[in-house]
Amino acid sequence: MSISLDDLKVLRAQTGAGVLACRSALEESDGDMEQAIAILKVKGLEKAAEKSDREIRDGLVVSYIHSGGKIGSLVKLGCETDFVARMDEFKELATNIAQQAAAMAPSSVDELLEQSYIRDPSKTVGDLVTDLVAKVKENIVLVDYYRLEV
Repeated sequence: MSISLDDLKVLRAQTGAGVLACRSALEESDGDMEQAIAILKVKGLEKAAEKSDREIRDGLVVSYIHSGGKIGSLVKLGCETDFVARMDEFKELATNIAQQAAAMAPSSVDELLEQSYIRDPSKTVGDLVTDLVAKVKENIVLVDYYRLEV
């Protein structure tokens, strides 16, 4: 089956996966975009599992204060290298997790990772982490978080 460049661009924009991975998923799914996304998600989960035992040596601490100043959170998101810690996608993930923690008041890191993401209920916070692990090919771990409320 011939894969169009437009389909590759669309799949890549939706998933952030590499060109070869997108081409392979589209070929495997006979051009079905939804099935290709599902294939890439499974492969991303496999890649994330492979990287989960790697040592975390870097990361960021990000704060979020909700408007009005009555609720705030701190998130410690770890990664393997300072290169990934400086990436905009990593910073955005840490900020999104801090906003999630402030909004949803989880009782543990595990509960926070299992919560439906407030901006896209079809995903969990853990899915956001896994998606970025698959994209940057590095272990990323939500090390800890704190939520404060007046």
